[in-house]
Amino acid sequence: MMSDMRTTIELTDEQRAELLRLAAKRRAKGFSRIVQEALDEYLRRQEGKEQEISTALTLKGCLKGKAAAEFEERVKSLRESWRCS
Repeated sequence: MMSDMRTTIELTDEQRAELLRLAAKRRAKGFSRIVQEALDEYLRRQEGKEQEISTALTLKGCLKGKAAAEFEERVKSLRESWRCS
């Protein structure tokens, strides 16, 4: 059987205020459950990202010649457009 563990985290004033607001909206005493839910979601997404990266790495070297060069140019162009001036 798993038991809950207490720990300490550091929050900004804004984060604490938002957590308290959400807890009040749920009529909850505190915001521990909200933090648990957020952490569960974060960990689930991280696991998904790791799987996506693993899948992408299996494709390494699949594009050849002209297709690879065109793809590289498109990626380079996109990256340039993301930069802030």
